[in-house]
Amino acid sequence: MKLKSIFLLCLLPVMASAQTNYQSQVWSPDNGDGTYTNPVINADYSDPDICVGPSGKDYFMTASSFNCIPGLPILHSTDLVNWRIIGYALSELRPLEVFNKPAHGMGVWAPCIRYHNGEFYIYWGDPDYGVFMVKTKDPAGRWDDPVLVIEGKGMIDTSPLWDEDGRCYLVNGWAGSRSNVKSMLSVRELSADGSKAIGQPVIVFDGNNTHHTAEGPKFYKRNGWYWIMCPAGGVATGWQLAMRSKSPYGPYECKKVMAQGKSSVNGPHQGGWVHTTYGEDWFLHFQDKGAYGRVVHLQPVTWKDNWPVMGKVPTKGYCGEPYLTYRKPKSEQSVLVNPVESDEFNEPRLGLQWQWHANYNQLYGQPTSYGFFRLYNNKLSENFVNLWEAPNLLLQKTPADEFVVTTKVRVAAKQEGNYGGLIMMGRDYSALVIKRLGEAFQLQQLTCIGADKNKKETVEVLADLQPTEKDKINYDPAIYEELYLQLTVHQGGKMTFAYSKNGKKFTAVGKEFTMKEGKWIGAKFGFVAEQPYGKGVVGFMDIDWVRISQVAK
Repeated sequence: MKLKSIFLLCLLPVMASAQTNYQSQVWSPDNGDGTYTNPVINADYSDPDICVGPSGKDYFMTASSFNCIPGLPILHSTDLVNWRIIGYALSELRPLEVFNKPAHGMGVWAPCIRYHNGEFYIYWGDPDYGVFMVKTKDPAGRWDDPVLVIEGKGMIDTSPLWDEDGRCYLVNGWAGSRSNVKSMLSVRELSADGSKAIGQPVIVFDGNNTHHTAEGPKFYKRNGWYWIMCPAGGVATGWQLAMRSKSPYGPYECKKVMAQGKSSVNGPHQGGWVHTTYGEDWFLHFQDKGAYGRVVHLQPVTWKDNWPVMGKVPTKGYCGEPYLTYRKPKSEQSVLVNPVESDEFNEPRLGLQWQWHANYNQLYGQPTSYGFFRLYNNKLSENFVNLWEAPNLLLQKTPADEFVVTTKVRVAAKQEGNYGGLIMMGRDYSALVIKRLGEAFQLQQLTCIGADKNKKETVEVLADLQPTEKDKINYDPAIYEELYLQLTVHQGGKMTFAYSKNGKKFTAVGKEFTMKEGKWIGAKFGFVAEQPYGKGVVGFMDIDWVRISQVAK
């Protein structure tokens, strides 16, 4: 079986899994009384975009995934408040020589999802290689291989618009780091099938003097007007703009339609507008929460003098203010469900919450039918500095401001220096690992401040552990350690570790660590299994289960 086929078997969803109504213990936006509290997803779904499915009653969302694989997460909702993960649109990134290792911050930037002529489309800009598109008839199924629509550097934040006459237009922003041009938006015509450019780009907005860092445009048409909605002013400090014109190429009038105001929602940044079958308008956007990443908020949209005011409508003007709590959108069906977090590893496929830091390799790890996931040790490079270079980290997004991660693992160490454990990964990271030394183990805390700056790890020895089992054979024998590991995140991203031999009584160990975001992504937690550079067979770690729960008060 080819590697790609194995990957799809492990990572693409089946409808039975997609329909599971997982309920989080640590964050749910649905208040149960007809209202919701933002964020509707308290996890790092950066640059969210949304479209309505053919039924008019189903909503589909995607978000930036950068170098993380599988990429382009697909989420589904029937009420815009309760969301579940149903799959991914991207199984690998190319070129392979770049993305088969961690290419932090590269890859998928600010995608846009649309439904057109019986198919779902997603466009995104890879700032180093160009504009890409994937499509499918079933958003929970397999998506076609990516098509390179426009080759070149610097094009990001792409959004298509199919007009009533069948013509297709694309708006995009520009990455200053690649093109030396920023705060500018361009529109060009694509072929009717959206697969290639047939027109030259036209500048439709230059925000350098009044709306710096204009980016993330989304293209719409309403009542004969062409609309571009985009943020400006910076990810953590900006505001939302709306622009309108009678032509896709402008000229566009522009107004500020949402800003932080007196609310606690900084930004508020890039997102997508949706008009529902019930005659309502809503805007999904993100808020930058530092180490927790960019979480998803939902705001009502009120049209005032043909301008889309987002959030609380002001007495004067058109600049709204984010709501923290509001009534839920009208819907025929509203099911309490949240993006999945905990995992019993009881299925022969990897759960939809998990991503790798690089293109998947079958030797990173594989699911089993025996109630555990096997994560193989990755051999570190000869000149290893820190885990910023490790491609086999199995990670998921943080689900709330406070939470506890508890897991049961079994480390099989075949050589000196083999280790595995629990990690919180970002530009800074800290891990609680079980490491083989001689014929025994040590419990260690590995911490790196400035991993992205090639800083070295520090190691703190926490406990000596005798093996719980040893192989009785002479052929590549291993020693084993079965242990319960725990990670607790408190307000402000303060994190501590603990461990237990019986899963009942936990002992706090190590130093407190402050979470740090990754490159354009929030900090992520999960599993690490590594061993030193050199010859010989690799060890592994069997992950029995991982459960996410509330912090004890």
